[in-house]
Amino acid sequence: MNSLINYLSCAALWLGLAVRAPDLLRHRHDPYLRAICAVLGLAGLCFLLGAPPTVGAVNRLSGVPNLAAPVTYAAITGYCAASQVLVVHWRGGPRVRSTARRWTLAYAVVVLGIAVTFALGDAPVERRTDLDTYYATTPFIAQMIVLYLVAHLSAATVTTVSALRWARQVHGGLRAGLTLIGAGSLCGAGYSAAKLVAVGARWSGHDWSALGTTVSPAAAGLGALLVVVGVLVPLVTPRVSEWRRAGRAYARLGPLEETLDDLLVRRALRLPRPRFASPATLLMWRRTSIHNALGHLDAYCDRDLFDRTRADTLAATGDPELAGASAWAAVIVDALRHEAGPGKVSPPAAGTGHLLAPSPDPAALARISDVLAGAVRVPAASTVPTGRTTAGTA
Repeated sequence: MNSLINYLSCAALWLGLAVRAPDLLRHRHDPYLRAICAVLGLAGLCFLLGAPPTVGAVNRLSGVPNLAAPVTYAAITGYCAASQVLVVHWRGGPRVRSTARRWTLAYAVVVLGIAVTFALGDAPVERRTDLDTYYATTPFIAQMIVLYLVAHLSAATVTTVSALRWARQVHGGLRAGLTLIGAGSLCGAGYSAAKLVAVGARWSGHDWSALGTTVSPAAAGLGALLVVVGVLVPLVTPRVSEWRRAGRAYARLGPLEETLDDLLVRRALRLPRPRFASPATLLMWRRTSIHNALGHLDAYCDRDLFDRTRADTLAATGDPELAGASAWAAVIVDALRHEAGPGKVSPPAAGTGHLLAPSPDPAALARISDVLAGAVRVPAASTVPTGRTTAGTA
């Protein structure tokens, strides 16, 4: 079960890294992006190296019993350093670079300490899951264990406090992401705290190794999931909001496109519907179809009807936007009837046509669609005179 948690956590973190990798390639000199990618990559590496099968493979291939332990601890320390650098860049300020360098140097010293204490100590018996408690009283190996756990606990605590404190000052997706990162870092602090308690119990002659082999991996796995989601939420939220706006705009234009559907089919004015397209692409496709139909109908539009309907609606409501949308809706319905009717008006000769009015912008199209759908109440238009005039006619 521990191995499954480790590998799933690694996969989640590296999935987040894969999402950020294109941004890093485009902006490789951005220290903030580098810090985020380092956090995700090193956190995933920690879980990969900490899985018992991976531990056994590293020990076997190296020929050194328990070499996987200092390697994993070094990865955890690197993750701590990356977390601190990320927090520094979050906070900003005039001394970001110098502060980030100090944190990096401090954790480099910790990595060096881990290597030295492991080299000085003696750990001949391979322990894949409970090395922390098994060697808690062994000279130098115990110091190595405490060193990495304290470094990890410090980093997780600082990240938790910083993320949650900043979350209170922002809103939206960034606030949600910071809250998740803070919660995930708190779980990470629980990982090292549980192991430290188990080690302390071993010093006092008690066996609480279950804290290190059961509670700690679960806390670390949950923390990894929360952290990766927290990092991705601020990135995904703007895109989701954009898709939601595009989806709503697409649905809002539905009544207008349905009104024009017969014309679009008969005159083959609609492009093939894109498959597996984003809401923004679908919205563009629908707007293009509508503009194609309106361009074709321009020759059949009654400018007198447009002006009278607009004047009537404006007098009744005092809303120029609604008046324009109502006029367009009335003219579109009238033009469709004459374009499809048996006695339809012939289009003007090439080069003699004139636009009824400036082509409706996206907001105007949405209002026209609302009028056609009956979503807004407008006064009845004046009766169309028998001798109608047509756009483009003399």
